[in-house]
Amino acid sequence: MNAGSVTPKRASSLRRGTEILIALGSDEALEREGLGVVRIAEIVGTEKSQVSRALGAFTAGGLVDRDAESGLYRLGWRLFTLATRSGRPRLIVGAPRYLQGLVGMTGETANLSVLQGGQTLTLLSEAPPSDISAKGWSGRTLPVVCTSAGRALLFDHDRAALETLLEHVSFDAFGPRAPDGLDELHRRIRAARDLGYATVDGEFEPDLVGVAAPVRDPSGRILAAVNVSGPKFRLGSRLTATGEAVRAAAAALSESIFSPPEADTDPHRANPGRVRP
Repeated sequence: MNAGSVTPKRASSLRRGTEILIALGSDEALEREGLGVVRIAEIVGTEKSQVSRALGAFTAGGLVDRDAESGLYRLGWRLFTLATRSGRPRLIVGAPRYLQGLVGMTGETANLSVLQGGQTLTLLSEAPPSDISAKGWSGRTLPVVCTSAGRALLFDHDRAALETLLEHVSFDAFGPRAPDGLDELHRRIRAARDLGYATVDGEFEPDLVGVAAPVRDPSGRILAAVNVSGPKFRLGSRLTATGEAVRAAAAALSESIFSPPEADTDPHRANPGRVRP
């Protein structure tokens, strides 16, 4: 057997380990500040002894932490530091000032998201001090079908690519104004691409609106999406101005992450002025 080959048993262990880490990154784990062995085993669908062995290895490597008092497990700092070095580190490092600039201009929540299958994964979230604002979704996944970030991330997908990506997605589980099928989603994506930014109104939640634009690499490939979202009563009348600001911020971020440090674009100069609350 080739030393570099992966046996079925090892592949199964790797898959189980991945599922455990995903479970520890779930909304439930976040809300409960960790998960116990029994609950992880239920989520993953495997034996407690296997979960315990995997958690022991992850804890030894710093990928998972165990709270001494509660006995619950949660993702460790080592995993976070590895994540900051993966993929596009300059994207993660450079994005916060553009998100903060959008929060300052709009008074609403700004996010940086990437495509993960039929979901959007929020990498970074900046929220305003307002008591009433869209939730910060950092580290969470949302449907790609009915969110502004999802739509911007799909700008370069033709209908065939959408059909493959969303093969197992039902269009019945979203907000009242969400697209009712693949054809309508494709039409909305094409219209948004022509505009340069995507807008959603009541597609994910009835009273939530949002706008998003893609971040691209020098070849034009979409890496991520910048979006601003907020309650309709406050942001609904400002979607066009906010869309232009988001598009400018995404373009400036695209330029800055592939430019020498001294040539980084000023996020305030790149955006078209304050969007009045």
